[in-house]
Amino acid sequence: MGLIVGVVGATGAVGRKMLQILDERKLPIDRLRLFASEKSAGTTVSFRGEEIQVELLTDEVMKDTFDYLLFSAGGGVSEKFAPIAAAAGNIVIDNSSQWRMTEGIPLIVPEVNPHVLKGYRGIIANPNCSTIQMVVALSPLHKRYGMKRIVVSTYQAVSGSGFKAIQELENQTKDENHPNEVYTRKIFGNCIPHIDVFNENGFTKEELKMVYETQKIFDNKDIQVNATTVRIPVYYGHSESVYVEFEETPDVNEIKEILSNSEGIVLMDNPEENCYPTPLEVENTDATYVGRIRKDLFNPKGISLWVVADNLRKGAATNAVQIIEAMEKNNL
Repeated sequence: MGLIVGVVGATGAVGRKMLQILDERKLPIDRLRLFASEKSAGTTVSFRGEEIQVELLTDEVMKDTFDYLLFSAGGGVSEKFAPIAAAAGNIVIDNSSQWRMTEGIPLIVPEVNPHVLKGYRGIIANPNCSTIQMVVALSPLHKRYGMKRIVVSTYQAVSGSGFKAIQELENQTKDENHPNEVYTRKIFGNCIPHIDVFNENGFTKEELKMVYETQKIFDNKDIQVNATTVRIPVYYGHSESVYVEFEETPDVNEIKEILSNSEGIVLMDNPEENCYPTPLEVENTDATYVGRIRKDLFNPKGISLWVVADNLRKGAATNAVQIIEAMEKNNL
């Protein structure tokens, strides 16, 4: 028997990516309903050879029965409509930052903490894109060696800022005098160490997300995370330089073996053949790619690695769909 699935924000970039991934991963869907604001309501979207009309998002339609509702419409929309859907008994998987740090709402990466979902119904939060790929790469190593401290620098694609940011980069590649509107500086030929707003402590909101989301996903507030997040002129795919200090002394060969045998991870680590992941190579894939693994020259318990993933897929839409798959597979 197939599922009844709804997608809120179905006409946006991540919403459309969710539909693509629902199709690609062959989720058994009996009925698919799509929702959006007045601007897009009434339009049609193609799915599995059928044209589906986009419905207006209202309080009443959220009270209908769904097996799963995927939200990709921003925090304000989630804040208003997700509780209505959850109160009606529906499982809501929300891609915004609205519920991530709310007590009692699970923050889920299926390769890391699916056990949290057992017996749960209600709102489930999808983590931040840069957090997702980092914890996928680190989770099997944490199980083996125990993480104490993470220092991460991210190099994030403009697609993480939405369609207007993609257009801005495209325009500036054609005309370097094209003004910057999305970012504080021109993004073409540049690196901007500023994603989201600055906090009083000097960290940006994006950087603090990586701190607190990582601690929540691993259910361990003792893990120290220091993050610097940077926007770069790449269209798709976030890259991360990750340094980890462990409780136990790690072995590089064992790390490579662990990662190569871990769900959702592709090891690309052969420096002699220039084998390491880059955003262009991982675009349109669902795995998290890891390379450049090496021991700290001075701290025997420290390891550096390079982590890359498609931010619209594993960093957003795919992770949400994988939550459905995990719940269905494990009867959660």
